[in-house]
Amino acid sequence: MIVPKSIETKRLDPTVYVVDDDENMRSALHVLLSTVGYRTGIFSRPGEFLSQLDPDAQGCVLLDIRMPEMSGLELQQELNRRGCMLPVIFITGHGDIPMTVQAMKAGAFEFVQKPFRDQDLLDKINHALRLDAENHKYLEQRAEVLRRIGSLTPRERQVKDKVVNGDSNKVIAIDLGLSERTIEIHRSKVMEKMGARSVAHLVRLQLTLNDRPQRSVS
Repeated sequence: MIVPKSIETKRLDPTVYVVDDDENMRSALHVLLSTVGYRTGIFSRPGEFLSQLDPDAQGCVLLDIRMPEMSGLELQQELNRRGCMLPVIFITGHGDIPMTVQAMKAGAFEFVQKPFRDQDLLDKINHALRLDAENHKYLEQRAEVLRRIGSLTPRERQVKDKVVNGDSNKVIAIDLGLSERTIEIHRSKVMEKMGARSVAHLVRLQLTLNDRPQRSVS
């Protein structure tokens, strides 16, 4: 087994994880991926991969759909249960179309059918890594918005919600039983703590909490 540095040191370097019980396939994929400069993690058994996977890992997974210990579909389901966002690219044989359809319905990113062209696989990996990078960026932005909201007082949160709802200072003052001047002060604090340049920006920050990770990128 080749243990990726991201597992050894807990660094969040993007890694292409390969889980395949076929030694020849593992070796060929490792050579291909290393040649083009990818950080790799090579595993012969799904259990081995799961036991060493960092929950914050970044990258993607190349997964054989048929394995004796645990099928690729079962491993995908376990990753879903753990909330793992790594895009999964299935490596399939000619007789695996029904399983592939099931995998795609469960959120698989892509599949590549054996025998495959190296460049076709590399294109899919590049696409998957772009998706994963964008999803991690989204998570970082969401965490930052939650941190900023956490810095607001209960009253400031009330004012924020009403500003986002489009209410004027006068309406907010009446609803909360406060003076307009007091609302102006709270509103100024909200904008400052949220790092919002305008009401539209504040709304966009709030909407970040309603966004969802992507499953594809254009």
